[in-house]
Amino acid sequence: MINRSVLSTIALVLVAGAFAPLYAQGPTEAYPADLVRWSIVTAGFALAIAAGLAALAQGKAVSAATEAIARNPGAAGDIRGALLLGLVLIESLAIYVFVISLILFFVKPFSS
Repeated sequence: MINRSVLSTIALVLVAGAFAPLYAQGPTEAYPADLVRWSIVTAGFALAIAAGLAALAQGKAVSAATEAIARNPGAAGDIRGALLLGLVLIESLAIYVFVISLILFFVKPFSS
């Protein structure tokens, strides 16, 4: 059986939930100018960080592939294929951040 305290807690939550819309805030401006400015700044920082880290990752991948080909020239074809796949995946992450940054810069999703 259900405790009396559990039943009273459930009833209290239901009553509070029913009256919660009475205390809701009224309508205000859609998006303040600060939000738009900060979204652009955030997009710029995200693009800078993504581009920098993608460049470091690509440099490390090319370095490791070159070293592996120097150690085992017979496996150059397999290493080259894995290298190109890795570079494509690394670059795609940077391109995704670039596209999102362009959306935030030019489309202005926060304006009404």
